[in-house]
Amino acid sequence: MTYSIVARDPATGQFGVAVQSRYFSVGSVVPWAAPGVGAVATQAFTEIGYGPRGLELMRSRSSATQALDRLIEEDEDREVRQVAMVDGNGRVAVHTGDRCVPAAGHATAEGVSTQANMMDRETVWGAMLSAYAGAEVPFPERLLAALWAAESEGGDIRGRQSAALLVVDAASTDSWRRSVDLRVEDHPDPVTELERLLRVHRAFEHLSRGDELASAGNLEQAAGELEQAHALGPDDDQIAFVYGLMLVGTGRPVEGRELLERARAANPRWAEYLRRSR
Repeated sequence: MTYSIVARDPATGQFGVAVQSRYFSVGSVVPWAAPGVGAVATQAFTEIGYGPRGLELMRSRSSATQALDRLIEEDEDREVRQVAMVDGNGRVAVHTGDRCVPAAGHATAEGVSTQANMMDRETVWGAMLSAYAGAEVPFPERLLAALWAAESEGGDIRGRQSAALLVVDAASTDSWRRSVDLRVEDHPDPVTELERLLRVHRAFEHLSRGDELASAGNLEQAAGELEQAHALGPDDDQIAFVYGLMLVGTGRPVEGRELLERARAANPRWAEYLRRSR
């Protein structure tokens, strides 16, 4: 009842999972990942424990295959499970049980596995793998491209409801840190909404970098970051407000005041916020 992709990006070492299902809040069930460890997608008649237990085994230096083999051996209902893992070396392991609802199957390549069950067509997982491999975009967007490919092949035979995108870094001293953690819990077109949220996420990445640069006194570079944030989120009044202040402060008062007026029109309390911040 779900399609997903689990992967390690060879360029950055990041791990990621993207998933869509005709199921409420799929992001709370299927995707699991930990920096420097690996990623897991657990679905079909889902046993959530494959996620945290798989990560713990891989953290203890088990390969993806060793971790998955051990958990499957302990699972009496293994034939209704579909699970994929990728470890810190990019090794992939995947299991599609014989009693998963058709169309069900998976496809793998170096550092990536695509898997699906209860699909309209058996072409879904192959199309996902091809789309991921062929997308010349950053890693999170490549994962999203795989979801779009699944949709183009008919997707879940029951329809759509929720989607999620989870990405963690190659390594981190903080095991809880996530680079991207987006969920669409209940939506008639969850992949489109997930794409929108990723665009907003990118906008606020630029906003954050702009704030950091401004605090360090690099105002021109900060303005460039905020310009990119505004281009990605032109209707966001917070971005407009911050960018407007930056433009006023860097000698572009007419453009800056226009943005500030737009922000105030969307949310009149920005004026009070500015007064309190002085």
